[in-house]
Amino acid sequence: MSTPVSTIPSSCPCPGVRTAGPWPRPPWSRRPMPEAGLHRPDPHTVGIYESNAARWRDARTAEHRELARSIAAARAEGGLVADLGCGPGLHLSELAVDGAPVVALDVARAMLELIDPGLDTLAVRSDIATLPLAGGCLGAVWASKSYVHVQRQHLPLALWDLHRVCRVGAPAALRVFCGDQPDGPHAGDEFGSRNYTWWDEELLLGLYEGAGFSLQARQVVGEHAVVDVFHTLRRERTLADTVGPDMAVLLVGLNPSLHAADAGYGFAGPSNRFWRAAAASGLITRAHDPLRALLDDGVGMTDLVKRATARASEVDRAEYRRGADRLERLVDLLGPRVVCLVGLSGWRAARDPKARPGLQEQTLAGRPVYVMPNPSGLNTHITLEGLTGHLAEVRRLADRF
Repeated sequence: MSTPVSTIPSSCPCPGVRTAGPWPRPPWSRRPMPEAGLHRPDPHTVGIYESNAARWRDARTAEHRELARSIAAARAEGGLVADLGCGPGLHLSELAVDGAPVVALDVARAMLELIDPGLDTLAVRSDIATLPLAGGCLGAVWASKSYVHVQRQHLPLALWDLHRVCRVGAPAALRVFCGDQPDGPHAGDEFGSRNYTWWDEELLLGLYEGAGFSLQARQVVGEHAVVDVFHTLRRERTLADTVGPDMAVLLVGLNPSLHAADAGYGFAGPSNRFWRAAAASGLITRAHDPLRALLDDGVGMTDLVKRATARASEVDRAEYRRGADRLERLVDLLGPRVVCLVGLSGWRAARDPKARPGLQEQTLAGRPVYVMPNPSGLNTHITLEGLTGHLAEVRRLADRF
């Protein structure tokens, strides 16, 4: 049976929501999502969906059913399947597996109210970019032409949230538009003037990688003025970037350790001095919380290489070079005031073999680059006070630019 439409987290947990199988409670998160700095759905586009829900349903059929079934069949064990941006639920029957309800999420209440009441669903009204779901609750995701409405500079954080709610190994099928045209309405839109984001595909694939997903398959389903494409992704055991617009500083680690990937934040080793130095320098106000660092302090976090390893020595020079190219595209998109590489070896491998700590001659997408020593406890060549001094200088540079 279909559950009542619920708006999360204001009514979390949902009264009357039915759960089944091995899920003893609804997969809602009680964690309040901060509002400042996050994506907000375009009210004009949402209004079009609210006003035209029945017309939209009647003009559509469920396309790519086999792909939807394959995504659901490959779900990571123990996780629910979700249709993010489900509309009236045209694919929900293909996504149902093992007798478990499907999470049906959409920002438009009118769409959710059209879902077949005979389907076993958990209906949630929410913006796709700020998912009100518990970490690791999803085992597979279907998102057909829903992330196309997320504003360009907010997509990286929306993908961070998708990574957060997915289990390691979870497949995710995202249908997006790639093409060289300005963001905004499509001239041939039969439902008015919905706002879309059109992507350079190389940039978009880099954002997936930064968010901790690997590309498993690419299927072009339409090619006219833009390329209409499904990207089938896999949620990897790594960290996702916490980045967005208006960053004062973008901190760049070498690559995540497996310990950090499991902890959910970088520099997580017990002997790593990064968080103590960052707090002492005044760069951040709360330790071990990359999301708060971004939203409260304007400090984003990424890695030169996203592949998590037991040791940094497992990353080769070619990976660092490819990572620097991805990083430059990210900097060009988001425009942080200062980029700080945390660890000399990555920058030396990628761009400047003779680099010394401090402000560099080379820039990334025209933005100043500062390189500092590795804060690992294994690096005995620098003290906590020295690390604090470097991060304090980065903070001063951000205030200058």
